[in-house]
Amino acid sequence: MELLGRFWARVTATAPELPVEWMLGTAAVAALLVLSPALWRPARNVVTIAHEGAHGLVALAAGRRLAGIRLHSDTSGLTVSAGRPTGLGMVLTCAAGYTGPALFGLGAAALLAAGHAVGLLWALLLLLALLLVQIRNWYGLWSVLVTGGIVFAATWWLPPTGQVVFAAVATWFLLLAAPRAVVELQRARRRRGARDSDADQLARLTPFPALVWVGVFLAVDVGALVLGVSWLLDGTTG
Repeated sequence: MELLGRFWARVTATAPELPVEWMLGTAAVAALLVLSPALWRPARNVVTIAHEGAHGLVALAAGRRLAGIRLHSDTSGLTVSAGRPTGLGMVLTCAAGYTGPALFGLGAAALLAAGHAVGLLWALLLLLALLLVQIRNWYGLWSVLVTGGIVFAATWWLPPTGQVVFAAVATWFLLLAAPRAVVELQRARRRRGARDSDADQLARLTPFPALVWVGVFLAVDVGALVLGVSWLLDGTTG
């Protein structure tokens, strides 16, 4: 019990606030990951993890049975759930993918602004562990383990200020990467005429065309970014 108490105290400890210049620096690092073609390709695996994880979480919350998640080396993914092929639960599950990374980022911004950077990192580890048991291919297993290992290393070995910096970069990355993923979705739809995307599945499930759903995804992601920026900058010093 004493060990558990010490662990809980560490998880719930309040981390130091970053100066505004440092917070803007973490935003610049995240923007580089998102905007650099060389860095975006490997970093996009993190977006896929959040995307498919959001599908899985919402599927379970909607009462569907999660049958497994696959992550692929081309940064695509697939979440399979069993249940009614139509209805609100299926619509929410499909809509969760392209909004999930931004909403995860917004939740992370709330925790970070409240000074709970360590709790945020442990929450990320818990979510990755829950995702890991649903992975059904080797690349997906490797991808989640590597991501979890990096987060664990930051949680366990970085000093408090380093943990806040790492958590801030991760938060900014989720907030900034989500809109780019939606833009890429629409480019792929226009270039290849893809009809199996989340937006196209939603068009078949609802009266609204796929382009409307792309707009919904983008509106949610940009809204989360704007609100997240406000929270992150309010949680700085100086």
